[in-house]
Amino acid sequence: MDKKVLGMKKEKLSHFRLYWHDIVGGKNATAVPVVFPSRNSTTAFGMISVIDDPLTMGPELSSKMVGRAQGFYSAASQQEIGLLMAMNFAFMEGKYNGSTITILGRNTVFSKVREMPVIGGSGLFRFARGYVEARTHRFDPATGDAVVQYDCYVMHY
Repeated sequence: MDKKVLGMKKEKLSHFRLYWHDIVGGKNATAVPVVFPSRNSTTAFGMISVIDDPLTMGPELSSKMVGRAQGFYSAASQQEIGLLMAMNFAFMEGKYNGSTITILGRNTVFSKVREMPVIGGSGLFRFARGYVEARTHRFDPATGDAVVQYDCYVMHY
């Protein structure tokens, strides 16, 4: 099939940084557990939470929101806090408005840097591939709330 029919131009690499705000507690929670962990697990093994987390330009929740991370994460390790992340970054502002990237991968949350693959996308990110690097910016052990810096490296047309 012709690349022009598919809307494909010259492939390029985009790099952008976002902050992911996972709010677990309170009346405005953006992460809701739908399956609770095994009673005897020290790693929350078996837990599944559905997310609709704000994505902002800066680490403060009050900074400009450019989209939402929508999907779920599941505690998938019995040896450490290791999550299976399955989420779309749905962009709602700027040049990527209406586009998404899809991230699916392993997130060992207490590692300094976690790398997860970008497995696809839509809109400007149709046929996307690449990876993200996640770094915890802030974590509140009392509430479970977290702010994570995501550096996204995405190849797209």
